[in-house]
Amino acid sequence: MCVAVTLLLCAAMSQTAVDASAPAAVPALRSVMDYGARPDGANDNTAAFQQALDAAEAVNGGVVEAPAGRYRFEGSLSVPPNVTLRGTFTYAPSHAGIRDAGAQQLPVYGSVLEPVGGAGDKDGTPFITLQANAVLQGFTIHYSDQKPDADAPTPYPYCIAMRGNNPAVLDLQLLNPYQGIDASHNQRALVRNIHGQPIYIGLYVDAIYDIGRVENVHWNPWWSMGSKVYQWQMENGIGFLFGKTDWHYVHNTFCFGYNVGYKFTKTERGGTNGNFLGIGADDCYTSLVVEQSEPMGILITNGEFVSFHGPDPTMVRVEKTHTGTVRFVNCAFWGPARRNAVIDGLGTVGFSDCTFMQWGHERKDEKFASAPLPSIDVLGGSVILNANEFLENKPQVRIGPEVERAIVTNNLVTGKVDIQSEAPRGRTVIKDNLGSPTDRKFNKALPKRKDYRAKRLRD
Repeated sequence: MCVAVTLLLCAAMSQTAVDASAPAAVPALRSVMDYGARPDGANDNTAAFQQALDAAEAVNGGVVEAPAGRYRFEGSLSVPPNVTLRGTFTYAPSHAGIRDAGAQQLPVYGSVLEPVGGAGDKDGTPFITLQANAVLQGFTIHYSDQKPDADAPTPYPYCIAMRGNNPAVLDLQLLNPYQGIDASHNQRALVRNIHGQPIYIGLYVDAIYDIGRVENVHWNPWWSMGSKVYQWQMENGIGFLFGKTDWHYVHNTFCFGYNVGYKFTKTERGGTNGNFLGIGADDCYTSLVVEQSEPMGILITNGEFVSFHGPDPTMVRVEKTHTGTVRFVNCAFWGPARRNAVIDGLGTVGFSDCTFMQWGHERKDEKFASAPLPSIDVLGGSVILNANEFLENKPQVRIGPEVERAIVTNNLVTGKVDIQSEAPRGRTVIKDNLGSPTDRKFNKALPKRKDYRAKRLRD
């Protein structure tokens, strides 16, 4: 009995000795304040933030927090692999967190990062670069030296660059960067809950070979609507720019007040294919431009596109360079604009279950012919128009002589069906398109329709 007790006591003492010599637990959460950060809007915080981030990387990752305050940066930051840099916002901060300061809006709540470095160099090092599995979350980013009343904005590098595999940016307000997010050269990146007003380019995506995700990203001119810089943005800016992608998923995105809302182009790595659901562009000179797409297509569903400013306001423009496939389903197009869509190239463009309205509006300095403008002007390629509704008693479709193929069927029209084709015989199918009761022949066929409609309204 005594021997057994002795052995147990020795084992316990041995275990206690091992525990006492074990290294102290490494904190998974650290604050930039512990590394000398000063949230006063005046002192440079580049070194303090980077030291905190590097310390987290040294222990295989963790979370670095920045309390509420204004943090000035004269240099750039790199968020290492497996490290999260987090501010105070749980969800994307809204314009309720900024105040009017003359001609511009300034942030007053939460964790605010204020970069000043890189002015004048749009191709310089981004303010924040995320490495593999890194996360940036919960900040307002404000370029305090950018002035809305200047004749043109000051160029800066991208605010955020995403690199490696699985980086993420979440819950941010990019109040006024010259260039917003460069989500290129990565795989499976996540961009979610981002608001703000990037001036030149909002989001750029290219060189993606595994599916990326963009969710709830909205660009609105909260910072400088009506200013000289905002006018420059409308003449030069691009809300969303896509190059090479591999089935990107883009959901609930919006932009207001750009030269081009969404632009799909071809880079040296290729063109776009992806799934775009619930996207919108309002008051853009051209809501959506397709220079190129991949053969498997760009799928756009439940979109809304509005254009009514600029020299030739148009909702959709497919350029002569296009050889791929684009499909619009259940989308709405309105203005007042010159045309809802201009289609060219050698590819295929389809519209189904869409609504078109407010086209045919000329500009006072118009140099075009005086012939009425159609809603959809097809200059080249192949087009499929099926089960759409045209809500103006104006020409709906014009098919040019160089169009390869066109199918225009089962569409509803307000007033007279007016579909014009200059394509050679055998290249088009135009049938079963139905005018509205304002069509005299239709009224004659249904003489009691007015009474029927009145009864339905009363009921």
